[in-house]
Amino acid sequence: MVEVLVAVIAGYLLGSVPVAVLVARVHGVDPRDVGDRNPGYWNVKEQLGRRAAVPVFAGDTLKGALAALSGLLISGGHTTVLGAVTAESVAPVYLAVAAAMAGHAWPVFAAFRGGRCILTFAGGIAVICPPAFVLAVAALVVTALALRSFAMGARLAVFGVPVLQLLFAPAELVAATGGLMCLIGLRFGQAALADRRR
Repeated sequence: MVEVLVAVIAGYLLGSVPVAVLVARVHGVDPRDVGDRNPGYWNVKEQLGRRAAVPVFAGDTLKGALAALSGLLISGGHTTVLGAVTAESVAPVYLAVAAAMAGHAWPVFAAFRGGRCILTFAGGIAVICPPAFVLAVAALVVTALALRSFAMGARLAVFGVPVLQLLFAPAELVAATGGLMCLIGLRFGQAALADRRR
């Protein structure tokens, strides 16, 4: 129980680091006040360009990966041959990633005004099920090149994760991944409600 609590606290604090806000402020912009007001990679890219947004992409993804790794390490590092989490590591890793996503969406270090946690989810999946992550990235690249749309490729990759994970993990873990994706949906819904009130 102590291990799980440590993983959750570490995950939330990692997720709360407002990478997009810190990067954009160097350029004199607060992404929460411009564009779609989402403090994440896409809004920073739209406002400041791709080069300025690269650290946001890397940082937000790394938050999820580091949270998952913290859960994995404190729980004994139980993985399958292909690297997917298993046994006693499942709960600490999933809860750490969920906490990191919650931290990104509602960050304690940024007045609880956060982003939509897609990249943080992706970073977590990279540790939860590495082969599914690799296949999802491949799907992103192929789709983006075929349709000339990174956004479409990213959507396919994210929604394809549970299907791809089924190739390497039991259904109950895929359901847990679906639970993580519900956090993304919750944050998008909250953002939509906020937009209607403006």
